[in-house]
Amino acid sequence: MSDLPLIQADRAVAPPAATTSTGGRRRRLRLLSRTDRVVITLMVLVPLLLVTGFVWLPAAATVLLSGTNWDGIGPLNEIEFVGARNYSDVVNIYPPFVPAVQHNLLWLAALFVVATPFGMFLAVLLDKELRGSRFYQTALYLPVVLSLALIGFVWQLLYSRDQGLINAVFGSSIDWYGDSNVNIWAVMVASGWRHVGYIMLLYLAGLKGVDPSLREAAAVDGASESRAFFRVVFPVMRPINIIVLVVTVIESLRAFDLVWVVNKGRNGLELISALVTQNVVGEASRIGFGSALATIMLVVSLVFITIYLATVMRENRE
Repeated sequence: MSDLPLIQADRAVAPPAATTSTGGRRRRLRLLSRTDRVVITLMVLVPLLLVTGFVWLPAAATVLLSGTNWDGIGPLNEIEFVGARNYSDVVNIYPPFVPAVQHNLLWLAALFVVATPFGMFLAVLLDKELRGSRFYQTALYLPVVLSLALIGFVWQLLYSRDQGLINAVFGSSIDWYGDSNVNIWAVMVASGWRHVGYIMLLYLAGLKGVDPSLREAAAVDGASESRAFFRVVFPVMRPINIIVLVVTVIESLRAFDLVWVVNKGRNGLELISALVTQNVVGEASRIGFGSALATIMLVVSLVFITIYLATVMRENRE
């Protein structure tokens, strides 16, 4: 009996020494075969080349061309650099620019104040696992799958002055797409119809990830359902809220397909994205001027994207 502790001591194995993350990474790389390394390299390299070729290089070329007066016809070595003159012309002597900025801000306000809260409200309802919730999720998300151009054609059946459903039901003769006083509101309704389904899906995914014990604790403390949502659940979904904010801003900036289908972004539907297309591929073919407009959109988008990335990286460090 006296030898038992000695035997157990001899059999005891010392805990393995902690390996550094670098050493563990090198060991895993040594375990990979040559084929695995080639596959991993291609999986990283091919998307990187595609993003660089189709996103970053065109974006850099747009910024460079925004300082020229190139019309897209002459050779590249004859391009004349004009500095910030295009930006000055956009702000000072280009009449559609101010209405376009106003319409983009109005578009952002409509999506942020109306469509986004409504999408969140639908997500809260569907999170309760109501009867037929799968059907409602599919029906509400269906517009997101459709392109904005197709949505424009669908709503044209509703907004048509002579044969549209809305005028037929209410006995009116409003030219929803032709009247410059109402067409921006009509188009925003069509855009919001699509945006609601997107926001609903994002918040529904966020609600599924909330710890149920938080709601139970709030209920035990006597908080009402709405109070528990805004005081407990909503702050927990901070990453989703930031994603929704970024998505909403980008959607308001890149709103193009819908207004282009209606009237090519004219007569009350001026948007910055439509002005870019009119100057780059339109009859004027002012590549430098259109690039200046596109660069303005890029800078505004990067502000919110940077905020989102900074928030995500901060949370990962924590």
